[in-house]
Amino acid sequence: MEMNTTAQFARHHAIVTGGGRGIGAAIAEALARLGARVSLIGRNAEVLQTTADRIAREHGVKVATASADVSHENAVRKAIATLTNELGAPTILVNNAGIAQSAAFLRTDAAFWRNVLDIDLMGAVYCTQAVLPEMVESKWGRIVNIASTAGVKGMAYITTYCAAKHAMIGLTRALAMETARTGVTVNAVCPGYTETDMTEQSIATITKKTGRTREEVIASMVAHNPQGRLIQPAEIADAVTWLCGDNAASVTGQSILIDGGEIA
Repeated sequence: MEMNTTAQFARHHAIVTGGGRGIGAAIAEALARLGARVSLIGRNAEVLQTTADRIAREHGVKVATASADVSHENAVRKAIATLTNELGAPTILVNNAGIAQSAAFLRTDAAFWRNVLDIDLMGAVYCTQAVLPEMVESKWGRIVNIASTAGVKGMAYITTYCAAKHAMIGLTRALAMETARTGVTVNAVCPGYTETDMTEQSIATITKKTGRTREEVIASMVAHNPQGRLIQPAEIADAVTWLCGDNAASVTGQSILIDGGEIA
């Protein structure tokens, strides 16, 4: 793979959902480092602005924010319209916003399912629908969906999350076929357990429920990772920036695993 260049990305406006922290912030920073104008969408306006200010200061690019819950279609369309007016039509979309809630299947109700599916799946649908027409018209676009290893295999006690991430990979593959001749590519990146705030929340929940120590919980999380470690957000960001570059024009409909060899 050839390295992407600043000159290549200077023409791009990238929108990253869930961009205030964790994987989303790492992706936004990597795109900004390459010269792209970056917009962050998320629910916490203060966190978004703090991250945006830091990225703009460190990388000298324009960074915009819009506070929105991606599970609400009208809020998504309003946010993307605002960001488009500020930084131009988006050429890159990274659907990263998501939640992970664990519960035994028989303890989940319809409200539990709707909440996870609305954020983890429909959020990506709404954002993609909002940006895709302009990408198709301009004959260039990159859509990257942040899925999970839970999108390619089953895992106990996160049935809803697995279902949502499997659906996101299905969305990726089908939409890639629809857009194959338009200049738009659609791919998914599937991380294993990653060192983020979300993972820390999961660790805290499991620790509270089971009485195990933090170290024991992490050990159980990485037990199936041959490298025996948590993935770093920057590793995922590097995969995303490659997919967004000109040299990945023939890569579409793929689900790229970033998991230390867990699924080989």
